[in-house]
Amino acid sequence: MSHSKLIEETIADHTVTVAKFQEQCSGVIASMGEACVEALQNGNKICFFGNGGSAADSQHLATEIVVRFTRNRKGLPALAFTVDTSTMTACANDFGYNAIFARQVEALCVPGDIVVGISTSGTSGNVVAGLRFAKEYGITTFAFTGENGADCGEIADQLLAVPSPVTARVQECHLIAGHLICDIIEIAFADTKSTISSC
Repeated sequence: MSHSKLIEETIADHTVTVAKFQEQCSGVIASMGEACVEALQNGNKICFFGNGGSAADSQHLATEIVVRFTRNRKGLPALAFTVDTSTMTACANDFGYNAIFARQVEALCVPGDIVVGISTSGTSGNVVAGLRFAKEYGITTFAFTGENGADCGEIADQLLAVPSPVTARVQECHLIAGHLICDIIEIAFADTKSTISSC
């Protein structure tokens, strides 16, 4: 396959997936955004976790909430459980890799917080364990997955299941959803002022 054909087919697949995603997932994106706004207004936080590309998305979205997306406003509390390598490796060594997110939920989250588990397959053992632990302790759970939701979808209070079996398309739509949730949050906090001045 030529490079130009590859590009054409990939963008066409992305376009078709995004159209289905808009049709099927707009409602849950709005609902997730509204729940995040309510949690943040109540003084709670949003926590993200996932593996590989989903770990990168977790860090990306937590950063947008803490710092800014497109608007200047006060900083808001969000964490990505993938950034602390000492905690993750200690937990993996002492309790097993599947415990690395559940342990951080136990240590850092309280009812009223929201945890967002990101797994394109919906079956990542440590994401499932983190969501399950949070659910048992009354912490609101969101799952970002691929088309069937799988184990994560069975646990989560709200499920964003991208209608595609292709990992790349799922990841692309996860980022769109995350950015939309950040936008919904920023609209709600647009009138708040940061106490941080330029250095």
